Amino acid sequence: MIAYVRGQVASLGITSAVVDVGGVGLEVLCSPGTLASLRRGQDAVLPTSMVVREDSLTLYGFVDDDERAVFELVQTASGVGPKVAQAITAVLSPDEVRRAISTDDVKTLTRVPGIGQKGAQRIILELKDRIGPALGTASVGGPAVPAAASWRDQVHQGLVGLGWSVKDAERAIETVAPQAGDEANVALLLRAALQSLSKG
Repeated sequence: MIAYVRGQVASLGITSAVVDVGGVGLEVLCSPGTLASLRRGQDAVLPTSMVVREDSLTLYGFVDDDERAVFELVQTASGVGPKVAQAITAVLSPDEVRRAISTDDVKTLTRVPGIGQKGAQRIILELKDRIGPALGTASVGGPAVPAAASWRDQVHQGLVGLGWSVKDAERAIETVAPQAGDEANVALLLRAALQSLSKG
């Protein structure tokens, strides 16, 4: 089990970052909000969760330990694999996940791509006794990004990386653009874009 990685960010992609750890480049799959908090050439510490398959070892990275804990917990529900778990942490904050499960809020969970009504009900049923209370008003990860073009690019890449079409991504970006203001928080805008796509 690799609990975290610490090192210089060597490169950033649409769905992953490569972190140089002692001369070894580790690829870490991250949500768009986590990627938005990283900068190439800067040092970073990412809590991680390793998913072991017969043919692969995959490292998932998170903005903090709380997000990782939710990622690991939701996978204990039947039918939830790492991709859906990552989509959950991309769309909802850890507190939103806890609140949705503890209050039987199926609608909130179905905002996540890949989770339908039956899947949401199953997650609530299986995790309600183990999810724990919401911790409060935890802030959403990701720094403010002042350049308008950069938030649009990052949100676009995040949506396409989560499986939406280019056309859908562009439509969602136009929907949330009025919320951007002078300093755009990429993670918040991405969540708003995902919500608009789920409704549409």
